[in-house]
Amino acid sequence: MRALAALSRFVGNTFAYWVLIFAVVAFLQPTWFIGLKGAIVPLLGLVMFGMGLTLKLEDFAEVARHPWRVALGVVAHFVIMPGVAWLLCQAFHLPPEIAVGVILVGCCPSGTSSNVMTWLARGDLALSVAIAAVTTLLAPLLTPALIWLLASAWLPVSFMELFWSILQVVLLPIVLGVVAQRLLGSRVRHAVEVLPLISVVSIVIIVTAVVAASQAKIAESGLLIMAVVMLHNSFGYLLGYFTGRLFKLPLAQRKSLALEVGMQNSGLGAALASAHFSPLAAVPSALFSVWHNISGALLSTYFRRMSEKQDRETAVQQAAE
Repeated sequence: MRALAALSRFVGNTFAYWVLIFAVVAFLQPTWFIGLKGAIVPLLGLVMFGMGLTLKLEDFAEVARHPWRVALGVVAHFVIMPGVAWLLCQAFHLPPEIAVGVILVGCCPSGTSSNVMTWLARGDLALSVAIAAVTTLLAPLLTPALIWLLASAWLPVSFMELFWSILQVVLLPIVLGVVAQRLLGSRVRHAVEVLPLISVVSIVIIVTAVVAASQAKIAESGLLIMAVVMLHNSFGYLLGYFTGRLFKLPLAQRKSLALEVGMQNSGLGAALASAHFSPLAAVPSALFSVWHNISGALLSTYFRRMSEKQDRETAVQQAAE
């Protein structure tokens, strides 16, 4: 069990590399992975169940302690990312299926790896967990509503179908995970230790299935989609950080806000796009999954150094006084 837990930690720490490697392999050999499409929704439900196993009531204590900070993060997330997605679709005159895919990933809740990036960045982890949890719990209502509002101009969008999908693959598994954790207590500890391995394998399979199913379309317009995804993610980080600065949040909270706004639950985006639109609409989510883990790791490294630099400047100022 210790060896499995160690493997799980290693795979979790190298998540971005595995997603990138298998995405490239799926692009080069799509026939190897084309049959995995049917596993996308069940695997996402498994990831959400794992998230439920790790959630505790104490994770929501931050909401009671600093409700306005959590509310600011949640509002910023559901305003900035959908808004930027819509503007990018207009600016680049994206084809309907790609536009819907970009808007769809923009309307998803916060990404499951944002908490890890916040911890690495020396941000406010409690705030990060609270924002991620609240955006995920609000997703069954806000995600389909925003997709319907912003994407209907390109393709028909059914609010109720999206609502039921998110309820089944996000909220229900999370609730079951929380209940299991409350009932079984310490007996789920070993399961939690291997969750990173399960989550990484699940997300990798989702990404490879989407890439394999859309290989021809990616070859045709992949560079354009990748450029839009990178801009979307970057504007999310930037506007999230400056939202915190505008509201005079301390540095640690500004880091959390940047990462929580900029990182999306792209697995959910891929699952919804595959189930309700087309494989091509799932491509922005698949590429976002690859890119935001790379950019998040780079940004968290920068944020970590930023903290150390400020600590040194503070120490110099205190010594001078």
